[in-house]
Amino acid sequence: MLLRRFVLLAVLCPWLWAQPDATWTPKRINKCIELLEMGQPIYYTAAYGGYEEGRKLAKTWADYITYDMEHNPLDFGKLRDFMRGLVDGGPTPSGHRTPGVIVVLPVLGLDGPTMQAGAWMVQQALAQGVHGVHLARARDPEAVKRFVQAARYPFQKRGVEILGWGTRGWGSQEFAAWVWGITPRRYLEVADVWPLNPEGELMLGVKIEDWQALEKAEETLAVPGIAFAEHGPRDMGLSYGYLEGRADPPVPEEVRRAGERVLALCKKYKIAFLDNVLPENVKQRIDEGVMIGAGRRQDSAEIGRRYTKRRMPW
Repeated sequence: MLLRRFVLLAVLCPWLWAQPDATWTPKRINKCIELLEMGQPIYYTAAYGGYEEGRKLAKTWADYITYDMEHNPLDFGKLRDFMRGLVDGGPTPSGHRTPGVIVVLPVLGLDGPTMQAGAWMVQQALAQGVHGVHLARARDPEAVKRFVQAARYPFQKRGVEILGWGTRGWGSQEFAAWVWGITPRRYLEVADVWPLNPEGELMLGVKIEDWQALEKAEETLAVPGIAFAEHGPRDMGLSYGYLEGRADPPVPEEVRRAGERVLALCKKYKIAFLDNVLPENVKQRIDEGVMIGAGRRQDSAEIGRRYTKRRMPW
């Protein structure tokens, strides 16, 4: 009788079979890459603060933290303090030294020269030990190439025939290596873009967030070194004249079609698609192909993680 009750409970509550593994041992520095390689969606929250906010978020429910300097003052000192706080407040429940941190910068991917002139911002962000950068207004494939180039060291050879040689310099590895908990030499080896470099621990993303970017989305998402992309529904809508800033359904028809196009291209080029998820639609969105759940809602993430039978603790 007891066995029958347990089987019935398991059928009615399948999440019982998907409990996190309390003995989990991290296999990578970047928690998000580890999850994506397992086919597991990831979820994020947002921050813009210093040491105390870092300590507070060190054990966040989220897999990564978007650090927004696109619309906040550009302050790499504050970012460095934030990363120090994450380390001091860690590790994460999964055993990783910190959650992932992906920075959004005020440099825009409008064209090659603009991106090349702003490459220093990418390099400053990475020197603080973050795990990735998300490029706004990725309108031009040449800008995206310069974006990837700015994130790489000059000895990395994969994709150089398209991207050119990386431009990060000696000395950028010291503090970042401390944040990652590895030696400076090891940091130089693994601080490369994934999935172009399977051993890389950096994630670069692009925002196809206006109609101009959408026109060249096929060429942009074919650039090697990009790990994820989104259609930026709020900014996409703004580019069509919608001022509400909606990211959840119902969105304007142009925004909906843009999302479908970017999702299809992400599948084609085997990169992760980012879009908003809600508790009531997260399962559907995962089935459609969303691999990075935006919206900054823990309840959505909890439902999604149970649905995909995630084993890594959160």
